[in-house]
Amino acid sequence: MKKISLIAGVVLLAGCEAQTDDLVTFVVQVKQNTQVSIEPYPEFETMPAFKYQSEELRSPFQRPRTISVQTVEAKQANCDQPNFNRRKQPLEAYGLDALTISGTFTSKGRKWALITANDGSLHKATTGDHLGLFFGKITSIQNNKIALTEMLPDGAGCWQQKQATLTMSSQAGENDNV
Repeated sequence: MKKISLIAGVVLLAGCEAQTDDLVTFVVQVKQNTQVSIEPYPEFETMPAFKYQSEELRSPFQRPRTISVQTVEAKQANCDQPNFNRRKQPLEAYGLDALTISGTFTSKGRKWALITANDGSLHKATTGDHLGLFFGKITSIQNNKIALTEMLPDGAGCWQQKQATLTMSSQAGENDNV
């Protein structure tokens, strides 16, 4: 019984050929009625060869010679200057907009602030410590804010002092002290 049904299935499938005669005739008609026009390739004139006549100059494929120019900082007498020889503290790697006060505490009569940086690191600081990118020095710590003095260059060789505050309510990236 299985053989008969298998043979009948093969015979039925063999009778299901695709009828593509009308498609073949349509393609032949389109090919006969269509005219193909292809532009000829454009003619290019040959350019004369370029002669490089700057052999005595530095090759453009070599690095230029390093010429050291000595920069002279215009330091004026009797004006504020930050201490450039001082070792930087960890909080000086962050701008004020990247710092948030997490809390304050007192230990042995000294007020401390817990400061969180925008990379998630937690730091502690007290009065006299430095933070921020502009030589900021903490002048006072209260329950919800830190007052600091920053030093900004004035372009004439001197540095101007600017007062800034870092508050507990401000989130990293929201400080208006920048």
